[in-house]
Amino acid sequence: MFPSTQSYTPKVLGIAALALLMLIPLLLVQGLVAERAGLRDAAVAQIASRWGEAQTVGGPLLALTYNQRWKTEQGWTERQHTRLLLPAQMDLDANLRTSTRAYGIYATPVYTAGIALRANFDVEEQAALRQLLADGGKLELRLPLTDPRGLREVRTINVNGKPQRLQPGTQTAGFATLALALDASLLQEPIAVELAFDLAGTERLQFLPLGRTTNLALAADWGDPSFTGAFLPARHEIKPDAFRANWQVLELNRGFGQSWDEEDANSQRIAPAAFGVTLYQPASVYQQNERASKYGVLFIALTFVAFFLFEVLRQLRVHPVQYLLIGVALCTFYLLLLALSEQIGFGAAYALASAAVALLIGGYAAAVLATRRAGLLLGGSLALVYGLLYGLVVSEQYSLLIGAFALLAVVALLMYLTRRVDWYGERFAAAATTEAS
Repeated sequence: MFPSTQSYTPKVLGIAALALLMLIPLLLVQGLVAERAGLRDAAVAQIASRWGEAQTVGGPLLALTYNQRWKTEQGWTERQHTRLLLPAQMDLDANLRTSTRAYGIYATPVYTAGIALRANFDVEEQAALRQLLADGGKLELRLPLTDPRGLREVRTINVNGKPQRLQPGTQTAGFATLALALDASLLQEPIAVELAFDLAGTERLQFLPLGRTTNLALAADWGDPSFTGAFLPARHEIKPDAFRANWQVLELNRGFGQSWDEEDANSQRIAPAAFGVTLYQPASVYQQNERASKYGVLFIALTFVAFFLFEVLRQLRVHPVQYLLIGVALCTFYLLLLALSEQIGFGAAYALASAAVALLIGGYAAAVLATRRAGLLLGGSLALVYGLLYGLVVSEQYSLLIGAFALLAVVALLMYLTRRVDWYGERFAAAATTEAS
């Protein structure tokens, strides 16, 4: 593959071609990472289907189903509508007790949330519902919820101080609901609702800001919260093993009003206004494996360059097949890393995989270059390179900065080591001509 010539250009081009050839196994490894991540997502879905999905909880709202009648040329026409009314004030307290559930080798955080809710409706806004009741209708209190299967216990449900009982309700604004029928006479006075229940879910808990003023106090025994959704907390306190956060959302913040017919566009604006927390797991093993594999070609190229420098500076010869074997060994690192990280975590897997490959290539280099010192130097350099790669993978915010300076340092080192290399072989050719003459 590499012609016998004193010019290094053909060999450099050949090494570059081999480095690019290593893209094929690297792409296969990246595909395997994506496949395993998909299996992990399927396992999480299995856990959620049995424990409870990621939950979004809405406050209680009043729903009046009524018939609207109007006269046409063909006679009287009647159509059914549902008018929704949101509370004027809604206060929520939620306390999450977290744990981990596994499906095979895949695990995900789950929670059981103890939620206490208090909501008050404005009697003046209720007057509009009373007018619609003139032609008859049905009044309900509805509680929107993503997955009612996650309900563990309803401890309290009081309307104006009187105990009630929830039943499965009709879908509202894209959410399943729990509902209870109310006597229309309640619209004559302010309606106050108190509700306490336990809700199980997976990874994420969010709330809908259905009050004109919505206050949420949320606490959990989890040290890595990711505050998600349309609103960030006004205050939060995060400790290594717990956090607390408080939100306040006003009607002016959320993008929909207090009352509308269910088929109106406002119903589509409720879900995007949800806010809450995700039980964050810092960079999953699949994200970290994907990041590591993205630097694969760079580190394969650097290793090839190191071998090539030994050839040039020590006047040794390395066969293209030996370069190919070294490239395959470097690609094997990423496969070994993926397999081990699923079992023992990314940090320990990275240490074992990098040590194994550094020892393998260092020993091979000592045999190929016929010098133990070269093997130790190359093995140590490879270990240093893998240490740098680990820093790039785990440093989510500073990986670009670290990588840029590291690459600059490597280029500077290569320029320094090769500053006196006779790339065209002119000195050798001149010496050969002198001897011949």
